[in-house]
Amino acid sequence: MNKLNSLAPPDVEQDEDLDFVAILDVLIENRRMICAIVSACFALAVLYAFLADPIFQSDIMVQVEESPDTSAAKSMLGDVSSLFDVKSTAAAESQILGSRLVVGRAVDQLNLFIQAEPRRFPVIGGWLARLDLAPFSTGFLGFTWGPETINVAKFDVPSMLEGVPFRVTVVAPHEYELSGSRLTQPIKIDVGRPQIVPTEYGDIYLEIRHIYGGIGSSFRLTRYSRDETVSEIQHALDIEEKIKDSGVLIASLQDNTALDVSRELNEIGRQYIRQNVERKSAEAAQSLAFLDERLPQIKAKLNAAQSRYTEMRNAHGVIDLTEEAKLDLGQATDAQARLLEMKQKREELRLRFGPSHPAILSLSAQINELESYQRTVEAKIKALPDSEQSAVRLLLDVQVNTDLYTSLLSSYQQLQLVKAGKTGNVRLVDVASMPDKPVKPKRLLVIAGGLAVGLAMGVIAAFLRDVLFRGVTDPNEIERRAQLGVYATIPYSTSQVDLIKQARNKKGQPSLLALNAPHEPAIESLRSLRTSIQFAMLGAKNNVVLVGGPTPGVGKSFVSANFAAVLAASGKRVLLIDMDLRKGYLHQYFDLERSFGVSDVIAGSQTLEHAIHREVASNLDFISTGVLPPAPAELLLSPAVETLIQTVSKSYDIVLIDSPPVLAVADACILAPAAGTVLLVAYSGTTKMGEITESVKRLRNAGSAVGGVVFNGMRTTGRYGYGSKYASYRYVDYKYSPKQGV
Repeated sequence: MNKLNSLAPPDVEQDEDLDFVAILDVLIENRRMICAIVSACFALAVLYAFLADPIFQSDIMVQVEESPDTSAAKSMLGDVSSLFDVKSTAAAESQILGSRLVVGRAVDQLNLFIQAEPRRFPVIGGWLARLDLAPFSTGFLGFTWGPETINVAKFDVPSMLEGVPFRVTVVAPHEYELSGSRLTQPIKIDVGRPQIVPTEYGDIYLEIRHIYGGIGSSFRLTRYSRDETVSEIQHALDIEEKIKDSGVLIASLQDNTALDVSRELNEIGRQYIRQNVERKSAEAAQSLAFLDERLPQIKAKLNAAQSRYTEMRNAHGVIDLTEEAKLDLGQATDAQARLLEMKQKREELRLRFGPSHPAILSLSAQINELESYQRTVEAKIKALPDSEQSAVRLLLDVQVNTDLYTSLLSSYQQLQLVKAGKTGNVRLVDVASMPDKPVKPKRLLVIAGGLAVGLAMGVIAAFLRDVLFRGVTDPNEIERRAQLGVYATIPYSTSQVDLIKQARNKKGQPSLLALNAPHEPAIESLRSLRTSIQFAMLGAKNNVVLVGGPTPGVGKSFVSANFAAVLAASGKRVLLIDMDLRKGYLHQYFDLERSFGVSDVIAGSQTLEHAIHREVASNLDFISTGVLPPAPAELLLSPAVETLIQTVSKSYDIVLIDSPPVLAVADACILAPAAGTVLLVAYSGTTKMGEITESVKRLRNAGSAVGGVVFNGMRTTGRYGYGSKYASYRYVDYKYSPKQGV
C-alpha cells in the first residue's frame, strides 16, 4: 500500500465508555423518527384516555368487634355468650370476607355470571353513549348508540355454552329475538316470559325481565362459569386493614359502571355479615344438642342423690354438723361444682375445636388443679366421725347435682337466646356508595406515560437503527477493516442542494459547487483529494481515473463533477466522461443536454469531436452519456470503448470517468481495467463495510485494484464538529480576507 494512503488522523483522547457526542449525534440524526414515534404514542395515549371505558371504584368498611353483645345481653347470658363470640383476628376475617363462601353467595344473589350489555360500535361506541351523542338511529349497522339497558332475570346454559356470546335484538315493543352461532335459527321471545331454548348441547333457560330500548336495539348476552366469575371477583377485591390492630377492614372493588360496583360490594358485605351470624348460631345449636343429651342425665343423678339423702334422714334423723364439717362441706361443694362445670365446658369446646386447642388445654390445667384441691378436701372429710362423713357425702351429692343442674339449665336457656340472635361480632360500618367519577383511566397520567413511553421507544429505535442499519461513520474503520486508504473526507454540503434547486428554476446557470462556492469545506476536501491523487497516479499505467461507488446514492456523481473542476482549476487539462449509461446525470451540473455523448460515439453514430463539450469550466471538457442504450453492459464491452479511452488519454492530462454503482450492475467492473486509478466513494452512515469489501472483491476479480476511498457526506453537528464518533474530524471555513490585507 502507498505510504500516503496509510496515513490516518492522529488519535484524539476520548472517553470510550461514555461518548456523549456520539449519543447526541444519533439522537439528532434520528430526530424525525423519534418525533414520529413520540407523536404516535401521544396520539394513542390521548385516544385511550378519552375513549377507554371508565373504571369506577367503591369501598365498604367492616369492623371486627371484640364482643358484639350489649351489656343487657351480657347480664342475661353471662359467660356462656362469650364462648360463642368469634374472636378472629382482622387478618383472618379479611380472608373470610374474600372467601368463595362469601363472594359466591354474592355472585348467586346478583347473577353476576350473566353479562348483558349493548352492542356498541368498536372504539368510539361507548364514548358516544357516555356523552349521550347518538349520531345514528338505534340499530344502525347492527349497533346501539344510546343509553339502552337490559335486565336478565335468568340465563342458564349447558357448560359447553358458557362464555359463548348470544345476541338479543328488540324486534317489537315487547318482543325480542335471540340469535347466536350455536342456535339453528333465531328465536322470538316475549319480554318477561321464561323460555326454554333447545340446542344440541342441552336446553337454555332464559328470562329477560325488562328491555329499555327501541326496535333494533341489540345486546350481547353471555353466561360465564360461576367458578370463573367468583375467582375474578376474588382477584379484583382488595381488602386491607389500613391501621394495624384496629379491627377495621376496608374492602374496595372496581367495575365498569358506578351502579354495579356499589351493588356488588354491598352484597358482598351483606353476605359476610350473614355468614358471621350463621356461624355463631350454628355453634350455639351444636352446644344445645349436647345439653339436650346431658340435662336428663344430670336430672336423674340429682333425683337419686335426693332419694339417698331422704332415706338417711328417715333412718337416723337430723344430724347436726359441727362447724368444721360445715366448712368442709362448703369447700367440697364449691370444688365439685366448679370441677363439673369446667369438665362440661371442655366437652362443649371439644365439639367445636380439636384437643390441642389453647382453650381446651387451659381448661384441662384448671381441672387438674381443682382435682388436686378436691382430694385435699376429701381427706379432711375422711377425718370426720363416721356419722358426719355419711351425712356430709350425701348432702354434698345433693348440693353439687342441684348446682350443676341449675347451671346447665340456665346455660341452655342462654344458648337458646344466642341461637335466636341476629347479630354477630362483625358489623358493616360504611356501605358502598355509587361513585361520581371514575378512577381510571387517569387521563393526565396516561398522556404523560404515553409521551414517556414514546420518547423511550424513539430513543431505543434510534440506537437500534444506528447499530443494525447504519453504515460506516468512521473513516479509520475503513482503513482498519478494508485495508484501504481514505484519500479524503468530504463534509455534507447544503450549498450544493441549494444550487441544484436554483438551477431547476433558472436555466443557463451551472449548479456545480466548485464554480459557485469554491471556498466550501467540501471543495477544500476535494483539493486535499487532488493532492493525494497526484501522488497515487505516479505509478499508475495511465492518466485515467475511474470514480465508482458500491451502491446508488453515495454521491459519486457529485464527487466526479466537482473533483474534475478542482483538478482543472490547478491548470491541468481535464476531461470528465459520464459513463453511467443507465442513470447518469452529470450534464445537469453544467446545464447541458444528454444527447450526443459516449453511447453515440461507441455506437459510431457520432464523432468524438462533436461529442465533447468544450470548456464547460476553465480547462475542463465534458462528454455526457448520450442516448441511454437498452443494453449498456453489452455496449461497454465494445472495443470502441478502449479505443475511446486511449484516444482521450493522449489529449488530456487527466481523464475522469464517472461509472455506475459496482454492486448494482457489471458496468463498473467492465470499465475499471481500462483505468489506471480507481476511486471508491462511500457515504457516511449509509455505505456498509460489507458493501465496500464486496466492491473491492468484484473489482479485483475484474482485474482492477481500488486505489483508495473517498468518504463522502460527513455531517457536522454544531459546536461538536464531527465528534469522536467521526474520528474527531472538524472542518472550518478557511479563506483569505482582503480586508485584513492577507
